Amino acid sequence: MSKLTKNQKLVADKIEAGKAYSLKEACELVKEITTTKFDASFDIDIRLGVDPRKANQMVRGVVSLPNGTGKQVRVLCLCTPDKEAEAQAAGADYVGLDEYINKIKAGWTDVDVIITMPAIMGKIGALGRILGPRGLMPNPKSGTVTMDVAKAVREVKQGKIDFKVDKTGIVHASIGKVSFTTEQKLGNAKEFINTIIKLKPATAKGTYIKSIYLSSTMSRGIKVDPKTVEEA
Repeated sequence: MSKLTKNQKLVADKIEAGKAYSLKEACELVKEITTTKFDASFDIDIRLGVDPRKANQMVRGVVSLPNGTGKQVRVLCLCTPDKEAEAQAAGADYVGLDEYINKIKAGWTDVDVIITMPAIMGKIGALGRILGPRGLMPNPKSGTVTMDVAKAVREVKQGKIDFKVDKTGIVHASIGKVSFTTEQKLGNAKEFINTIIKLKPATAKGTYIKSIYLSSTMSRGIKVDPKTVEEA
């Protein structure tokens, strides 16, 4: 058995094996067990009691984190000329149409979110093979296909993220940075969890929230007692 490093030993001493912490305690602990030299992401993993293979048990949605994500989100707005000024004023990093569609066809995907309009989806459909695997394909359900592109850009810049349960029944998301205060991390975590609860499929039986874990980039996961979410 390999020996623990100094940092691993410090982390192991802070987390009690098998214990489920309150949501607030877990938010505090994340910073204590993070040893990276950069400002790591604050992540959440929620295992749900759903069968993602069934269309009526797919859990996906969007949430506006009250304290933002803590990272610069690069937004490309593919829109008609009459909407370009609005998108730029709202903070979009790249605005245009055909020139960016051609750049993407050539392999350029140096953005985090793409926002567009319903009338333009016909042109973007051909980019599915490039954008789909990277999670960049605009989708009306996530609010990235809309006539009000300015509002969509502002929301993304302010901390709106989309999420979807994976094939194993887990929802994973980065909901901030380790450098956030405990209250900021707690606020974002509560908002995310409560959004997941509101999206419970009517066909889901038994325990819906099976487990919650908080972690940071490259840190151990901290188990959270789901019953403490409302108490936080």
